[in-house]
Amino acid sequence: MNEQHILWVLAAATVLLGLQSLVDFSRESKERHSINKRLKVQSETESIAEAVVALRQKQGLDEYGNRKIKNAKLGAFIAKTGLAPQPAMWSLYALAVASGAAGLVLYFTSPLPALAAFFAVLLGGPFLLLNWLGTRRQRQLGLQLPDALDTIVRSLQAGHPVPTAIALVGKETPDPLGTEFGLAADEISFGSSLEQATQKMAERTEHPDIRLFSAIVRLQAKTGGNLGDLLATNARTIRQRQKMRLKVKAASAEGRMSALILTAAPFIVMLGMHFMTPDFYGDVIDNPIIQWGLGIALVWMFIGNAVMRSMVNFKV
Repeated sequence: MNEQHILWVLAAATVLLGLQSLVDFSRESKERHSINKRLKVQSETESIAEAVVALRQKQGLDEYGNRKIKNAKLGAFIAKTGLAPQPAMWSLYALAVASGAAGLVLYFTSPLPALAAFFAVLLGGPFLLLNWLGTRRQRQLGLQLPDALDTIVRSLQAGHPVPTAIALVGKETPDPLGTEFGLAADEISFGSSLEQATQKMAERTEHPDIRLFSAIVRLQAKTGGNLGDLLATNARTIRQRQKMRLKVKAASAEGRMSALILTAAPFIVMLGMHFMTPDFYGDVIDNPIIQWGLGIALVWMFIGNAVMRSMVNFKV
């Protein structure tokens, strides 16, 4: 290996180390920002009452902690995302994405499929995106909850009251769970009871494990008992369920990857053929038989994906 090769190797190693440093720095900054998100809101307000109202507004609630959307199903659907409803902004984004999708379809086909794609993306795109955001947030809440319950248990064992333990979780836990517990602690400081604060947290998150946590707190307040032991048992149960979900996910990984490859392969081949030999599809794309054939192929692809999803989508 001559000196030039050594210099190239050193330069590549320098670039890789620099990229790794940037990734680590961005990850650390993101974690610091997520942990201090609620504290930032508190620093911008003058009292706990103002902080509570500001945090509620950021999650699409009114000043009393109730949902602004009166429809129960739609309100619960948006509540899972943790976002404040912004119909005007969301409509503009949906129009922009739908126009781009329609333009792409029009480039390859005719105006009628492009119009269908426009309305499909305009009407279905926002719901798919919100569903993805809600699912991701629900997953993060479920992963963070066992550690948060352990923190509460250790705090109770040290002799702290329950509101202090909840406030500790709000300070030490990253978002999204840290903000939820912090908001519950602020509501308790603002005058709400422990049962009311945990109930509102369960309603905001729409997460079954947090609902169970709220039910345990309310039940213990009425009947008595050792809350630390109850929460420790709850944390163990949640962890066991998560392990089972991971085992099921690993067992179904082959089916999910097969569905992904089978879905992406036709589009990749079509794009490759179009750019390498534009006349391959360009000469026949206006033929009604070809258009109907492609439409039927898309329908069958959708049916196949639905069947494969039902085969690998296990409820635990």
